[in-house]
Amino acid sequence: MSRRTDLRFRATTAFQRRVNPLLRRLPLQTVLETRGRVSGLPRRTPVGGRRVGDSFWLVSEFGERSQYVRNIKADPRVRVRIRGRWHEGTAHLLPDDDPVARLRRLPRVNSLGVRALGTDLLTVRVDLAG
Repeated sequence: MSRRTDLRFRATTAFQRRVNPLLRRLPLQTVLETRGRVSGLPRRTPVGGRRVGDSFWLVSEFGERSQYVRNIKADPRVRVRIRGRWHEGTAHLLPDDDPVARLRRLPRVNSLGVRALGTDLLTVRVDLAG
């Protein structure tokens, strides 16, 4: 990884550490809940994405470096809060999907941020139960 990419990653994650605790408290903010791969505790991350049928789609801006992606690899069972309601599901990492094309179909505000700050985009699909 280049020095510039590493600096962008560090700056973005430092910003997110301060902003995410505030965002996840907003009742209508979409939140992804994973289980910590070491602690087993719930980890909640505000995300942008879109529900399409029985699936929820999002793009991780740092791919497999994202903590929630690492948690998904350890345990794909997740919950997603969409419009204030929690849904259980199973997450799937889709490295063969075109994340740039996927971002065009997701909400613009988040997509702009992911494209601007992201260094290694990765599509994630959550198949929602019932």
